[in-house]
Amino acid sequence: MGNSIRIGALVSGGGSNLQAIIDACGSGAVDGDVVFVAADTPGAGGLERARRHGIPTFVCEYRKIFETYREDPAGFKLPDDFDPDLAFSRQGLFNARGDRREIAAFLATRAAAESRLLEGMAGYPFDLLVLAGFMRKLSPYIIDRINTDPSLPRIMNIHPALLPAFPGTDGYGDTVRYGCKVGGCTVHFVDYGEDTGPIIGQRAFAIRPDDTLETVRARGLRLEWELYPACIQLFAENRLKVVEKSHPGPGGGVFIRKVVKIT
Repeated sequence: MGNSIRIGALVSGGGSNLQAIIDACGSGAVDGDVVFVAADTPGAGGLERARRHGIPTFVCEYRKIFETYREDPAGFKLPDDFDPDLAFSRQGLFNARGDRREIAAFLATRAAAESRLLEGMAGYPFDLLVLAGFMRKLSPYIIDRINTDPSLPRIMNIHPALLPAFPGTDGYGDTVRYGCKVGGCTVHFVDYGEDTGPIIGQRAFAIRPDDTLETVRARGLRLEWELYPACIQLFAENRLKVVEKSHPGPGGGVFIRKVVKIT
């Protein structure tokens, strides 16, 4: 990989983190270019941000795919290369002892949507895929087709909390409701779980007694706009590598987790 990388982005909303990445590429803070922006809904504001910068866009409407499945589950068209048993064995979003039919439906509909995302991406070769406010969970189907080197994943996400605390969709809200004195944001690689991938970088800030959820979110966003481009630049400089690290586990066993080594 050279020093200039091609970045693809997925968005669902206004795309403020996308804008920070575009601006960082334009200023030279990130050695790369955003080569496409895709969304799960045609109304995503991030699409317009991309168009203003001449970046190609496309939409994969998840909602329509889900509606098609609900209307005729038996006749729903799955990707030819989708292996439901393999996807079930690898997914980390649900307890494997949960309702097998519900999990299977989730994995099938996600694979159908993700296959269309991959079709759109095929026209824009990329080195790194960034989730910039993309509100859909990724399944093993798309993860396995992008993350082909275990030591260097190629899907990056930013989360509005100091992981591993408060995974999920409302990190800042959960932080405030829990009464934390410190908030922050995390950039991590994406794995099969929900916000469980190896952490690349974090930024923290104090939560003051007079803070509201709105002020916490605003302060966190400002840090997100700094942290995300900085972590992408580390990727562009080929300074990130995922390694396995062992720790003592319960009962004298060994617990192994994946961590990001920054060189």
